[in-house]
Amino acid sequence: FSGVLAQDVLLALLELQEELAGTTAWAQGRNVTLQDVCYAPLNPAAPGVGDCAVSSVTQYFQNNRSRLALSAWQQDGKLQGTVDWHDHLIYCVNSPLSFKDITALELSCMAEYGGP
Repeated sequence: FSGVLAQDVLLALLELQEELAGTTAWAQGRNVTLQDVCYAPLNPAAPGVGDCAVSSVTQYFQNNRSRLALSAWQQDGKLQGTVDWHDHLIYCVNSPLSFKDITALELSCMAEYGGP
């Protein structure tokens, strides 16, 4: 991978998303936050930032830096090597509804808010 799919770019995107999620605006005499205006299909009554359906490639890692940094040793028959975020991303692009990828990482492809 290169360009926009480099790990440092994904980490910068995650940082930007976190900054935007914490932004407030003054409207109609009160502070308004992302939770006040977001679409939260799995928790519409009292959404937190993590409940907002934000579409981003970082959602394949549940917006979690630690998961993005993971690597693991994997042996599949005669093939062996290290798997990391590249392998998880490829898997999730092909199987976005998976709750556990088939790599040794065993990460979910579901977003932080619980949807695909």
